[in-house]
Amino acid sequence: MKQFLKSCTALTLSLAFTTQVLAQEALKEIGKGEGEVSIVAWPGYIERGDTDKAYDWVTGFEKETGCKVSVKTAATSDEMVALMNEGDFDLVTASGDASLRLVAGKRVQPINTDLIKSWKTLDERMQNAPWNTVKGVHYGVPYVWGPNVLMYNTEAFKDKAPTSWNVVFEEMTLPDGKSNKGRIQAYDGPIHIADAANYLMAHKPELGIKSPYELNEDQYKAALDILRVQRTLAGRYWHDAMIQVDDFKNEGIVASGSWPFQVNLLKAEKKPIASVVPEEGATGWADTTMLHVDSKHPNCAYMWMEHSLSPKVQGDVSAWFGANPSVGAACKGNELLTDEGCATNGYNDFEKIKFWRTPVSKCETQSECVPYHRWVSDYIGVIGGR
Repeated sequence: MKQFLKSCTALTLSLAFTTQVLAQEALKEIGKGEGEVSIVAWPGYIERGDTDKAYDWVTGFEKETGCKVSVKTAATSDEMVALMNEGDFDLVTASGDASLRLVAGKRVQPINTDLIKSWKTLDERMQNAPWNTVKGVHYGVPYVWGPNVLMYNTEAFKDKAPTSWNVVFEEMTLPDGKSNKGRIQAYDGPIHIADAANYLMAHKPELGIKSPYELNEDQYKAALDILRVQRTLAGRYWHDAMIQVDDFKNEGIVASGSWPFQVNLLKAEKKPIASVVPEEGATGWADTTMLHVDSKHPNCAYMWMEHSLSPKVQGDVSAWFGANPSVGAACKGNELLTDEGCATNGYNDFEKIKFWRTPVSKCETQSECVPYHRWVSDYIGVIGGR
């Protein structure tokens, strides 16, 4: 028996050594690169200084690695899934309402964390998150995260921040004496149903909603009813961040769910804009850089994933987008983010955010839930006035 145990120990050590050697050889191979890498990303996620020279985490990467970066921006998670299904991209910055769909559809591949030196620096809350880890297998590298905020025009609200999401779900007179009808927006994506469900969690507790992504038929119907009221109020449904920015500047929109990215852009132009996470809390996004199963440039892709985890990149992205880094070290010493930036962006509010998830029928909080394909078809109906 002792001899058998010795043999097992020797075999384990041998396998561990072999794995380490293979990883080292893979790292050497990755260092060569293929000359390019293509990324599907949210607006503002991959900047090369075109908008503001201070925000550029692409140029240096290209010079150092020889990997030319091309970016295709996507306005919704559904668009990201569709683009990855086409198969012409290496990476995608997928939110939680897309990541597990990509895994289930076998559009992305597990990553070898041994090939990513900075993996150990990741916040563990992001490293093993349920939206990028399946049965202990990691599908991608965490990027940045944050809440879906309520953006509002300070003049319309008389410099008093709204305290509830009711300003975009119920008809009312705003502090400037005018109705909110025609002056609010809603997100043009099925996942917005979760925002209505989140609102109902606070205002109709008798519905028993435990998660805005896990709704039975009655809970789901109540959320759709809220959205049908919103349909009568919304001046436009937005999915293009830059169009929403223009609508707040030129089209009289004064309140909407939004991303910190648009808030920052408008503030930079000295517009009367602010944002808040209301008393009901907020949904949010935690995005993962995922590798296509048929990536044509995996070496450059791995180099980009490693690059994306550097404290400098994490801090710069977070400063630009109004997000929070997945690498805690980015919260200190970054000139653009500043040492107060993480606290300002809600780094300590992680537990308060209900991160986007793909709704499935076999849910955790109850016996059966309405699946995502229903969300897609029914939300199209709501927008169409049905």
